[in-house]
Amino acid sequence: MNKHLFTSGVALCAALWMRPAVGVQIFVEAEQFENRGGWVNDSQFMDLMGSPFLLAHGMGRPVADATTTVSVPEDGVYSVYARTRNWTAPWSSHAAGVFRIAVDGAELAQDLGTGSAGWQWQKAGEVSLKKGSATLALRDKTGFDGRCDAISLVTSGWPERPAAKPVTREVQADLVVCGGGIAGTCAAISAARLGLNVALVQDRPMLGGANSSEVRVHLGGFINLGPYPRLGDVVAEIGPAKGGNARPASNYEDQRKLDVVAEEKNIHLYLNTRVNAVQKDGDAIAAVVGVDTVSGVRTRFSAPLFVDCTGDAVVGALAGAAFRQGRESKGETGEEMAPDAADRMTMGSSIQWYTRETAEPSAFPAHPWMIAFNEQNCEYGTRGDWDWETGMMRDQITEFERIRDYGMLVAYSNWSYLKNASAKKEQFAKREFEWVAFVAGKRESRRLLGDHVLTQQDVFEFRPYPDASFATTWAIDLHYPMPKNTKNYPGEPFRSICTHNRHYAYPVPYRCLYSKNVSNLFMAGRNISVTHVALGTVRVMRTTGMMGEVVGMAARVCKTHGCRPRGVYENHLEELKELMKKGVGTGKPQPPQNYNVGSMIPGVPKAPVPVDGLTLARDDKAFHGLDSFARAVCFRSAEAQDRGRASIYLRNAGAEEAVLTVKGFGVGRPESLAGGKDRSGYAAAIVKIGAGSQGWVDLPFGAAPKGDWTWIVAYPAKGVSWGVASETTKDGRRAWKNGQKWTHVAGEQYLFRFAPAR
Repeated sequence: MNKHLFTSGVALCAALWMRPAVGVQIFVEAEQFENRGGWVNDSQFMDLMGSPFLLAHGMGRPVADATTTVSVPEDGVYSVYARTRNWTAPWSSHAAGVFRIAVDGAELAQDLGTGSAGWQWQKAGEVSLKKGSATLALRDKTGFDGRCDAISLVTSGWPERPAAKPVTREVQADLVVCGGGIAGTCAAISAARLGLNVALVQDRPMLGGANSSEVRVHLGGFINLGPYPRLGDVVAEIGPAKGGNARPASNYEDQRKLDVVAEEKNIHLYLNTRVNAVQKDGDAIAAVVGVDTVSGVRTRFSAPLFVDCTGDAVVGALAGAAFRQGRESKGETGEEMAPDAADRMTMGSSIQWYTRETAEPSAFPAHPWMIAFNEQNCEYGTRGDWDWETGMMRDQITEFERIRDYGMLVAYSNWSYLKNASAKKEQFAKREFEWVAFVAGKRESRRLLGDHVLTQQDVFEFRPYPDASFATTWAIDLHYPMPKNTKNYPGEPFRSICTHNRHYAYPVPYRCLYSKNVSNLFMAGRNISVTHVALGTVRVMRTTGMMGEVVGMAARVCKTHGCRPRGVYENHLEELKELMKKGVGTGKPQPPQNYNVGSMIPGVPKAPVPVDGLTLARDDKAFHGLDSFARAVCFRSAEAQDRGRASIYLRNAGAEEAVLTVKGFGVGRPESLAGGKDRSGYAAAIVKIGAGSQGWVDLPFGAAPKGDWTWIVAYPAKGVSWGVASETTKDGRRAWKNGQKWTHVAGEQYLFRFAPAR
């Protein structure tokens, strides 16, 4: 159902429509109430049900009335309706979020927020009104998340939604950044400091996304590492000094982020604005349309370049960008950590919470709509962290309101059991809820596809690419339903576990940061071009902030040359590299952020492959054949941390799979390859390369040998050739063998590398 937003254009926040089918109608959007009282504006689900709505988020205590004044055009008896839903209906026949409507102080008798699970018009009662004005109030009865989308008062007939409001505002910019989390905020700052006129569009009343006081997830990962150590300077400027999930609101320093953005004269910030439409010109986006989540004003943002930092890839999906959702199979990606069969499972969304100690015992109600807990399945604790995670078995886009609601439901139900019936209830007598999130912290949904899709192999094997950019440092951290919790709540688990697989700081290709089929669309955040497995490392917010910095720099290159994102890679990559070297930070000292940096392997791999990587020579000598000759590459042993995990770059031009032997030798001097007292062999590897294929082939060697130098030798195989590197390591050399004689060539090498140890 598409709901149209509108405003009256007057302080009353109400509008009047005269329609014969419904007689006289007074229609009021709940989010436009003059005084919200204790109700909050919830806009997370606009793409599902069409509108923001007011939520009575009292954590078990009824909230203060939301009130507004409306104009009454004529005397009459008016039927009063509210658009609402029973959010606990999927799990219980009882309703949690009950409220009523009061007109001119008189409370109507009918409970609202009951009935079925879907959004619907429910009748509150009838009132006799005189021409003039009247006051409306939303009166919460439970404190458990009653919700109201709109109110309609009609003299006859059924409520009718007003016609869609036209676009009333036009904004032109060099770059439109959609989404004001850490990634989007850093993208806007980076581009603005490089001279672009930026529109930053955010659907919440604050910046920071998951690192705001609405969600309360701390920043994760290292900054200022890798080939471009100035990346991360902007992240440090907006990042809070304190860490920790589910902490007091002040820890997340919402105002700090707003202040940094406000200082940038080239940024025009649009808070409470949800992008919900895209206009295209060929394969490019011409404009996006955003709706103000309070006033209903619609704004058209046009620009030559756009960035999707929405998390859910809303802009990309609306624009027809290619994307993936769920887990790819091991057969598709070759990733060890991928499942055998592809599925729709994702990492979930967290509703975090915490409690406080009270001077006297405090009560918390038990209700029949709550989930039943007992000593075997309850969760003892005084706070819910990241691992209170729901929706891994559901669609994080189309079922998101249910996923969020279930997170609140289990938090309330479990706490009620601990307080009222548990064996340890005395320990909880003097504790009460301090905070329960109503904005869910989502980890995964759509992932837009770029010209490169980052994989587990890229990260673990430290695969070199010419467009290496920001460094991802977090372990590949994937979440799964907690087995015990899943057993207790099959199909609806709400606790999770995670796996951490460490790696070195890996520079991610720039090609993961723009759409492969929407030509002027960048992306930054958890929606970039990665597999489900690789998402496990890039999704933390210091890392996503650095993505934003890179995108802002690339947008500057685009403006300078009149190109689009792919053109930066194809024609102006060196210019982007120069910007990444310089960075866009202010240079001012920032508070240290020594929390939650992750568990990467310390340092940088000391392999003969530098951070930018040896690359394939691009001439007619790019491959040397192994049909008749053994070939070898040599390097100083000290240059590689783990010679037992080498790979070489091969091509098989034959029509059948090729099998070849590869050995490694430790020697005291390079000339000892032919034999000698200082040569010691170590585990040989038998490897295969498919017919007509080309790429890296892993060599499952054992422990590294003793010796100052290491040789890797590939023995003859029909149709197979070894790639020649375009550069060399220090004192590097290669050799080839004709009969018993090895011929050495100094200053050249075949293509090889080393995967980081795990």
